[in-house]
Amino acid sequence: MVKFVSEKIRKKSGARLAAVQAVYMVSFSGLSVDEVIQDFLRGEVGRFAIEEDLIKGEEMVELSEIDKPYFEKLVKGIHLKKEDLENSLRLYLKDGGAYERMNATMQALLLSAVYELSYTRDIDTKVIIQEYVDLAYAFFSKNEPKMINALLDQIAKNVRI
Repeated sequence: MVKFVSEKIRKKSGARLAAVQAVYMVSFSGLSVDEVIQDFLRGEVGRFAIEEDLIKGEEMVELSEIDKPYFEKLVKGIHLKKEDLENSLRLYLKDGGAYERMNATMQALLLSAVYELSYTRDIDTKVIIQEYVDLAYAFFSKNEPKMINALLDQIAKNVRI
């Protein structure tokens, strides 16, 4: 059974994936936030993903169009609030230093999710959490998605009053 997803929702989902990638790039590329955003908006990066197929193996697939204004809002907002977001994450982790030991993809994903939970009021909390858990399954295959789900649920209870 095919699940219907509107074009608007699909574009927002794409913006979230691109934002996670862009936050990662800003941290490690030496490029400014504006340069990274422009690279994504021009389609120079973030246009393709590796899709795994049991029969065909791995292949590059072109990603659908993203909600560009939403992507830009997320990336700029995360950059502006990065220190606050990181401090917030440290408070929710049992070991305050756990954030620094996370891999960069996990950090970018959590920064994006916590930003959206904290500063976006027109999207339901459950939708935001589910989107980032789904993204976690795209990047990780072990217990990380479950940990992200539990962490975001805990954070949402305190920031989404």
